[in-house]
Amino acid sequence: DPQFSTLLEAVKIAGLADTLAGAGPFTVFAPNNDAFAKIPIDDLDALLSKPEALEAVLLRHAVNKTILGKDIPQGSNRIKTIEGEEIEVFNDCGEITITSCEGKAKVIKTDIMASNGVIHIVDTVF
Repeated sequence: DPQFSTLLEAVKIAGLADTLAGAGPFTVFAPNNDAFAKIPIDDLDALLSKPEALEAVLLRHAVNKTILGKDIPQGSNRIKTIEGEEIEVFNDCGEITITSCEGKAKVIKTDIMASNGVIHIVDTVF
């Protein structure tokens, strides 16, 4: 999907392509190209040049289980990411936001099914 070209490039640079293509199940809060465009270009270039830092950022967006949008309970929910960080997934009558130690994002589309889990599109890299 062309809206994820920056994310796919980042996944390859970080060496996570095989991991995220694995059996899963995974939930990925996937920043689209517009989300990456919010990062100043010099900062993005610096991040893309550091595979270990990039890996930590990307794994903050992934969970080792399938969580459908409709299954996220109302209110605040703490979820552990693949890298072990807890993020807050907040459901306010179907409006879902994610907060991590690095920022906050809004889920702009839920439940894009993949062979090994589900993708939710987010508007910001967190």
